[in-house]
Amino acid sequence: MADTPTPAVTISAIAEEAGVSAPTVSRVLNGRGDVAPATRERIESLLRARGYRRRGSRSRELVGLLDLVFNDLDSPWAVEIIRGVEDAAHAAGSGIVVSAIHRRASSTRQWLQNVRSRTSDGAILVTTDLDSSLRAELEDLHLPAVVIDPVGVPDLAVPTIGSTNWAGGLSATDHLISLGHRRIAFVAGRPELWCSRARLDGYRAGLETAGLGVDDDLVVPGEFDYESGFRAGEHLFGLGDPPTAVFAASDQMTLGVYEALRRRGLRVPADVSVIGFDDLPEARWASPPLTTVRQPLAEMGRLAVRTVYRLIQGEAIESPRVELATELVVRDSTAAVPDSPRG
Repeated sequence: MADTPTPAVTISAIAEEAGVSAPTVSRVLNGRGDVAPATRERIESLLRARGYRRRGSRSRELVGLLDLVFNDLDSPWAVEIIRGVEDAAHAAGSGIVVSAIHRRASSTRQWLQNVRSRTSDGAILVTTDLDSSLRAELEDLHLPAVVIDPVGVPDLAVPTIGSTNWAGGLSATDHLISLGHRRIAFVAGRPELWCSRARLDGYRAGLETAGLGVDDDLVVPGEFDYESGFRAGEHLFGLGDPPTAVFAASDQMTLGVYEALRRRGLRVPADVSVIGFDDLPEARWASPPLTTVRQPLAEMGRLAVRTVYRLIQGEAIESPRVELATELVVRDSTAAVPDSPRG
């Protein structure tokens, strides 16, 4: 029994006691030479004293626990991210703790306090503003972190993972233009999010490339939820000259637009074409099935796990900013622009 690893002894715990980062401990475990002799000796002494041993037969060190942190957990979009993270973590024998901080400083402080008590090995933060104070807290905890869909401009000091939002916005707009639409509305996401701004920029680029001006009356704000999509639809189809097509920056907002159209007696796509973004599972079951831009949400989660593992091991990553490809999925909610006036 003396050689059996103690489950509570983690890389992060050894790093904290040694006063170094978790990647430094991993470099020692992996026999890397880029560690000062005195530091190596201190870490090896702690590893022996705490009875730490590698788990599993492979040379790559396994990770015991990862924290997955969202601002909110009230969206199918979040469920898809969780699915990808859980797949990759389960395959590696790691546990996942899922938290929601609701964009509140008090919740963030509580989460950090919880992390200290459970000695997580790494963190994946979703749509989070990784400001200097939070980054300093994570560094103090020796907690490697990866951000999925950062709030602001990606910080190259912290690896980030997203999708090709600009290209997705462009492809959606080009598709509607190819069907003859010229009055194309856009329901935007939260403006502070990098992905929201990129999708809007792709929409604008599509219109401008086709020689169409951007009508500011057709660009309305949203919150990436059903309710804001419904409000946007009510506004757009209350205009004197409403659009013939709507591109919403998330599937959930698109379904809200569907409801606004239904209440006005307008049909999709006979009267109005509608296109979304995400390709959530319910997109194919909408009536009619929704044309949308697929972003690989589960794969973004899996890649985040693989990236944070590499950071924990002290390994180099290929790029601090990774964008996975989006893909236009054409279903039944888009059609050629109607020839006759709508009711």
